[in-house]
Amino acid sequence: MGGAVKRGVTWDRVLIDVCTQRDYLDPGAILQVANLDELITHLGQVFRWALEQRIGVVSSIESHRASEPLNGWPLHCIDGTPGQSKPDFTLLKPAAMVETDNYLSLPPDLRKDYRQLIFRKRSRDVLGNPKADRFLTQLRLDEYIIVGVGVERAIKSLALGLLARHKAVAVVTDACGHWSGADAELAFRQLAAKGARLTTAAELTAPPPMPDRHSGSGSRRRRYVRSRLRRYSSSRDPARS
Repeated sequence: MGGAVKRGVTWDRVLIDVCTQRDYLDPGAILQVANLDELITHLGQVFRWALEQRIGVVSSIESHRASEPLNGWPLHCIDGTPGQSKPDFTLLKPAAMVETDNYLSLPPDLRKDYRQLIFRKRSRDVLGNPKADRFLTQLRLDEYIIVGVGVERAIKSLALGLLARHKAVAVVTDACGHWSGADAELAFRQLAAKGARLTTAAELTAPPPMPDRHSGSGSRRRRYVRSRLRRYSSSRDPARS
């Protein structure tokens, strides 16, 4: 298991928050997702649950330079712009930013010192950041829980990458943003076929069922009653007299 705990944070599961940024999540933003209202509601629900359950959070932020050529999308999440920033409800404290470079080395004691780690993402794939790849791959967790933007690209590639590394992956379908509902549904089916667990915000955050404290005594009582009835019936059977 993850094991490392400080300030009450546990790392036996991790919430992976993919690119929840204003250029996707603000109304009228340059790349506003199609399911914005539903997404914001369910993201808020999942983040509140992670906070209450003291679950460690790993976030990625899309990062583009203003000088980059267009690649089929409007230029978005440009370094230093408001559109690159994250909504307040997706930020926890203490948090650490881990920059992307060509090195695998990571600051020591990240899990012990922080409850949210934010990895910069400069390529299509979150795991394209070598440090994010190393950190997520080396964790021994019960489950990686994925939310964010967008299903068709970043979330799908991250989930497939983790599954290929033999990790247990859950995707919270209604807490994932998309631009095409049909493409998102196809991506979800592909992930399920590869072994990902598809769930919803309501299912994820539901309290565990309470154990029935009376189930054992109830069973014993029923057995006792049946036994007494058999004895009573036998005592009244003339053939046994």
